[in-house]
Amino acid sequence: MMESRIRRLATTLMDATTDKDPLVQEQIYNALCYLGESEPEEILHSCDEYLRQHDKLAYPHRVIILKAMETVVKNNIASLDKSTAKVVIFLASNEMTKSKEVIRDWQQAASSVLVAVGQRFINKVMEEVLTKFQPGILPHYFIVQTFANLSVSNVFGMVPFLNSILGTMLPMLGMAKQDHMKSVFCYALQHFSESIQEYLANLDKAPDPTVRKDTFSNEIFSAYEVLFNSWLQHREAKLRLAVVEAMGPMSYLMPSEKLEEQLPKLIPGILALYKKHAEAFYISKSLCQILEASVNIGSRSLDVQLDALLGTLHPQICAPADPFVPLTVKNHTEVLRCFTVLACSFPDRVLAFLLPKLESSNERTRVGTLLIMRQIINSAPSQMEIKKPFILSSMKLPLQDSNDKVKRAVVQVISAMAHHGYLEQPGGEAMMEYLVRQCALPSEAPKKQPLDADDLTSDSVQSISVNTLFLLSTTVDRMNNVLWPYLLEFVTPIQFTNALTPLCKSLMYLAMKKQEEGENASLIRYDLNGNLPSPYALTTRLLVVSSQPYAGDCRGAAALRLLNVLQYSVHPALEQLWSKRVPSLVEHIEENTEKCLCQKEWEEKLLLFLQETLAAVSDNTWICHFVTEMCRQLNCYNGFPLEKNFLYKCIGMTLGACVSKDLVQKQLQELLETARYHEEAEREGLASCFGICAINHLEETLAKLEDFVRSDVFKKSVGLFSIFKDRSDNEVEKIKSTLILCYGFVAVHAPKELVLSRIEADILKNIFQYFNTKVLGIKVETKDLTLKLCLIRSICMISQAIYNGGKCGDFVFSRKAELVAQMVEFIKAEPLDAMRTPVRQRAMVTCTYLVSVLEPHLSDPDRTELIDTCLASVLALPPDPGQERDGIGSDALHKEILYGDTLSALKDLLKSLLQRNLTPHGLQDMFAHLGPWIKSNKEQERQRAVEISAALLDFYLGKLNVSTVIPFYNLGVLIALFSPRCSDSLASVRQHAVDCVYCLLYIQLCYEGFARDHTDEMVEGLKALKKGLEEPDFTVLFHTCHNIAMVVGKRVPPDQLMSLLLAMFEGLADPDKNCSRAATVMINSLLKERGSVLQEKVPDIMSIIHSKLQEVDEEHIRKAAQQTVYILASQHKSVVVSSLLGSALPFDSHTCAMWRSLAAEPTLTSQILEQLLEKVNRDVPYKESKCFLLGSGSERIATPLPLAATCALYEIMSAPESGAAVLGLYAPLFVTLLLRVSCTVGVQLPKSLQSRERRSSSLSPAPRSLHPCSCAVETLKVMLARGGSEAVTKAVGSAGGWDLMASPERHHDGIAVLAGAMARHAGPRLPLIVKNLVPTLSSVFDSQRITTTAFFAELLNSNVVNDLMLLETVMDNMTGRQKDPCLLVRMLALRGLGNISSGSPEKVRKHGAKLLASMVNGMDDKDDPHNLVALEAMSSLSKLLDHLEERDIQSMLLHIAIRIRPFFDSEQPDLRQSSIVLFGNLTKFSEDDCEAFFEQILNGLVTLLLHLQDPKPEVVKACKFALRMCGPNMGCEGLCDMFLNHLREDRSLHYGEFMNNVCKHLMQSYPEMLNRLILTNLFYFKSNWVDIRAAAPMFIGFLVLHVDEDHCQQVDLDQLISALNLLLKDPVPAVRMKVAETLGRLVRIL
Repeated sequence: MMESRIRRLATTLMDATTDKDPLVQEQIYNALCYLGESEPEEILHSCDEYLRQHDKLAYPHRVIILKAMETVVKNNIASLDKSTAKVVIFLASNEMTKSKEVIRDWQQAASSVLVAVGQRFINKVMEEVLTKFQPGILPHYFIVQTFANLSVSNVFGMVPFLNSILGTMLPMLGMAKQDHMKSVFCYALQHFSESIQEYLANLDKAPDPTVRKDTFSNEIFSAYEVLFNSWLQHREAKLRLAVVEAMGPMSYLMPSEKLEEQLPKLIPGILALYKKHAEAFYISKSLCQILEASVNIGSRSLDVQLDALLGTLHPQICAPADPFVPLTVKNHTEVLRCFTVLACSFPDRVLAFLLPKLESSNERTRVGTLLIMRQIINSAPSQMEIKKPFILSSMKLPLQDSNDKVKRAVVQVISAMAHHGYLEQPGGEAMMEYLVRQCALPSEAPKKQPLDADDLTSDSVQSISVNTLFLLSTTVDRMNNVLWPYLLEFVTPIQFTNALTPLCKSLMYLAMKKQEEGENASLIRYDLNGNLPSPYALTTRLLVVSSQPYAGDCRGAAALRLLNVLQYSVHPALEQLWSKRVPSLVEHIEENTEKCLCQKEWEEKLLLFLQETLAAVSDNTWICHFVTEMCRQLNCYNGFPLEKNFLYKCIGMTLGACVSKDLVQKQLQELLETARYHEEAEREGLASCFGICAINHLEETLAKLEDFVRSDVFKKSVGLFSIFKDRSDNEVEKIKSTLILCYGFVAVHAPKELVLSRIEADILKNIFQYFNTKVLGIKVETKDLTLKLCLIRSICMISQAIYNGGKCGDFVFSRKAELVAQMVEFIKAEPLDAMRTPVRQRAMVTCTYLVSVLEPHLSDPDRTELIDTCLASVLALPPDPGQERDGIGSDALHKEILYGDTLSALKDLLKSLLQRNLTPHGLQDMFAHLGPWIKSNKEQERQRAVEISAALLDFYLGKLNVSTVIPFYNLGVLIALFSPRCSDSLASVRQHAVDCVYCLLYIQLCYEGFARDHTDEMVEGLKALKKGLEEPDFTVLFHTCHNIAMVVGKRVPPDQLMSLLLAMFEGLADPDKNCSRAATVMINSLLKERGSVLQEKVPDIMSIIHSKLQEVDEEHIRKAAQQTVYILASQHKSVVVSSLLGSALPFDSHTCAMWRSLAAEPTLTSQILEQLLEKVNRDVPYKESKCFLLGSGSERIATPLPLAATCALYEIMSAPESGAAVLGLYAPLFVTLLLRVSCTVGVQLPKSLQSRERRSSSLSPAPRSLHPCSCAVETLKVMLARGGSEAVTKAVGSAGGWDLMASPERHHDGIAVLAGAMARHAGPRLPLIVKNLVPTLSSVFDSQRITTTAFFAELLNSNVVNDLMLLETVMDNMTGRQKDPCLLVRMLALRGLGNISSGSPEKVRKHGAKLLASMVNGMDDKDDPHNLVALEAMSSLSKLLDHLEERDIQSMLLHIAIRIRPFFDSEQPDLRQSSIVLFGNLTKFSEDDCEAFFEQILNGLVTLLLHLQDPKPEVVKACKFALRMCGPNMGCEGLCDMFLNHLREDRSLHYGEFMNNVCKHLMQSYPEMLNRLILTNLFYFKSNWVDIRAAAPMFIGFLVLHVDEDHCQQVDLDQLISALNLLLKDPVPAVRMKVAETLGRLVRIL
């Protein structure tokens, strides 16, 4: 019986193999395999029977069954019965040979079954298959392939059969006419040969150790003859490749003499195939095997074939391997193996063939040859040993090749040579030099190019060479003596600069090795190596390249480390110093980056290191040699300006340490003669050199500079240049520029006690001599920018030298005025439209130093001209002078920095001028110059002027030292100048203006006699006001201005008040309107206490301001208007309110401001608010209006008076001052506005107002909406905020409540959010609100009833109603709404009653019966087409259950459970969720009626478990909850624990694994429930939800997996299999997959 059921199940699955979905097919295959694990014999027999009975089943479906059979056989081969094996073998053999045509998938599957069985039953398989392998009859294709595969999978079992198979097969070869048959014979011969080789290689493990190669040689040779003589000539390429693949392994087994005999034909035959086949890998592989076999037998025939072999194989390597085509890469490997075989046997001839190819004009030929050279150097070392000199000499030509691919190949050859001792031979040095040259190639950023198949690698030649050099230095020990000290020769030549980093690293490693070997003293043997650079040359080179430490892959650290290692060789005295200093320098490099390293500081560190080095050596001869070498290297750095500049500084430092004055003069002369004056870095460097040298050799330096001008060299160069008129001026000016700069550097560096006396007599005289050119005796000033900048810089340094000189107080600088005038001329000559050069900045810095030198003082006209010129030159520049239209990138950044530096220079200059006259008069004089710029109508001019003013006043205050109390007579004028600027349109001006007022008031305090460190709290308050000036918010600005005015008013002395006011009034005409307004605010603040005087003129002021408001929107006019409106309203409330309400809607900004002014005083505000509330409530909120459009209903149009009153309420309450009044009227305001919101949802504006609102919105950037509902919501928000309930407003806003309120569909949700927020944040306000709201429950407007019900329902959610003793009132009102005609009101009333459970849970028990009755009534609501009331009743009941008396629930428990059960599968997710949650909650009350309720749990269990796959997450969550609740009532501890652990809300669920475990527990605890559970699942086979349709068969599968045999009989298998069969036709593959899986599992209950 069981067997027939298994067969039926297997048949059902095999019937389903016709499914087109590949995943379903795979699952069917898996199910069959699963059945096979349980009953392998039975399933194999079933498959056999099925395939025999369904002879017409299409082969793709047969393949699935055959593959399943193969898997079952493989997994159960050890236990397989012999008789079953026979059946399987017979079936597979028939399936394989049924069709004479080749049908690959089908027959391959059958063949695989045979191969699987053959692992154990090889004799049986061979017995069957050999019956179809008869002599003289061509066998089936797959018979031969099966033999081949068997020979691979079972070598020891198969090889004994091969002799007879070969004997039968050989005659068949001639019978094979079709290509595919020939191919399969080749395939078989190849695998037979490989198997025989494996057998012979493992004879010790073989069953028959007597087998020999000879056993098969003759048969293999006979086969070879057919393959080679006949088939290899075939025109079909695939067949030829199959033949070639077979011939390689066959060659090992052929008789030696036959192979020798065949080679003259075989090798040319194989080689000829290269021309016929693009894919050469199989040919090369076979050829390599043939060559190895030939060498193994000591063939002599190869000699004759060698040329042909080399000629054919060489191009294979020259054709580049494509890395994306793996076979081309493999082909290269095989061809290189061929070369290895040939090179080991014929080294001379192979080299004689290869080396001339290195001279080929074809790049690929050269690259390919080098690859082969590398291969044979590495793989035939013993044969190549005596050929080393020959190979080295032949590499001369490749070393000169410029092609990158060739270079890469050469580097790889050099690497191979190094490992095998080639580079120790003569000629090895040329290889190393080549490698270093490649390291020195520029390391360009890799460009994105299409990958070139010719490329050996994507790395650049330079990076490969660097890696190779380092590896040779560190890993190839035999290279140490080759590389050291030879590599030192490459350190100093400039052409190897790019290679310095790898060179230094390698040299350091080698030197350290030598030191470890004890060779420190004789590290560099100059007696043995004449070409090595001297210690001076090495030190100079390594020190100079360290000046740019991050260039060339961080060469600074590498160079310094090498220098440190060479310390003893440089000079024995340096060991101690360098061991300490060099590591700290290297550390400095490594702690910084290229971006953050300060170059100046770094160079100073290196120069200090040099200075200490020279002091440590203290050997004049050594120093002279050193400086001579430095000067010799100068010209090497012509393309490296930064390094050359530093070298000049090093020369200056070294010359300074040189005792020989003759040598100093000689070297200085040489430097002047050879300098490249047209390069800026060179000029700078030379000047630095002279300056540093002058520290110790001032006389020699000055003398040499003067001598040079008089020397023939200078005159000749000037004369020479004058021949070429176009060049002369420029070149001569550059020489003069350099000389001028030299004098500046000398002045600033030389000892001050020596240089001061020489400044006017020598230095300045010579400078001006070079600067001024005379033509016909008239002085002509140069226009050369370089010369001008050098002069400015030089004079600046001279002034600096005087200023810093210790005796500068005694020094009278007679040419001071002349120099200042010269600087002023330079500044004037600069264009005002842009800043292109640093002339202004440098000239101002120079003037700063000049005016700082005390004697003599500048005259007043000179001083005035200097100030005005400098101010105009900087302040008048256009906006953002650093960012002209054409300025982008680094150029723009450079200009921005230049502008910043220039402004700083101007501030410093003005401070130094002010320093000379620190008095009110001096201050007044300075601001006389600055005043017009401060009031300029150009923003950039004001901004710069006020910034400078703030800096000057701060400086003045800092320097002020008052000895007697004197009047600060111009305080008022200056405060009036700056205080209106606190409202300037530019934030930076506002900030600086406050700083100015702050400083002025402190200056005043100082003049009043207070100490300078005195702190005045009121004045300090100005600093705090600056924050308010950051953003251009006028309210804040003018409030700040008012505060400033208050401080000023308190601190300005009485005698200054009038002048202050007069100046302020003048400020009303300020071109900047903000400042004009600020003046108004300040005047008002200052006159605040004189309001009574203005009172009489209020009507006049009102009419003037009203007309002004119509003309222009000015802040100070609006302020006046607000004050006027307030005064009028305090006398005529009703008139003012009525007239303002009569203003056109929407209110313009002036009207709004007037309304807000009415909030100034609480009593008045309260009276006005009451009037407005009365106007909102007096009229109906809207009128119904018929629509003109056909078919559309009426629309609601807002009435104008309540709308205007609502807008007015908003404006008044938006004023902060209205707070007290709003608090007094909190409840009426709240209720009126809440009901106003309710009545305006969906209400439209009148047509006239709609068009007006559109016009208003186009004029104003962001007007407040006039829409009735939005307007009401906004007013309610502002009322709450003003009434101290900001927390309510925020809470509602963050929950999206305000938007919900305005939505017709979600209005009640918004009201609930508001009610919740009120309960949390405004509880004490609620009694009055509730009292005012209760009457509206009987309102004629549905909207008002909905709003009030929603509000009360949410209040019940909070305990505050209980605390305020409102619970009974609100609850009674909710139960009273049960019969309301509006469905939404009824639903909200139930929600409210349910909310009592969370708001006042302790009261639920008291009112239990009443609440439960309401809920049951709600579930039975007849007028509820969409079950909305029922849904609310279920949700509310779920919440109430925890708090109800058990006796109240017991009577209703089953009624409720049965009533809600149909909702579990409802199409509405909300209903599914609520009913399932309620069911879960009901389980708590099932104890007294346990059995009856347990039946309900069992009824719902399958549904709940399946709905864990519900498409809606909230339903899944509900099911998890319900199952957790049901668990304890199910009497199964394991199941209960599973539900509690796996169904936690926060835990994700692996459904399949979970269901597997659930079914395990179910079948352990309730095995008798199996059939019932299966039948319930069958119901869900028709579910609309795919996941549930898939889960149901899976559920059944797990149930049967775990049921005991005793309970299997309760299942109606026929019904179940029929249902599964039907579901197997489901359109969704995922469902069919689960069905197939379950069908496999049914084996458990058969």
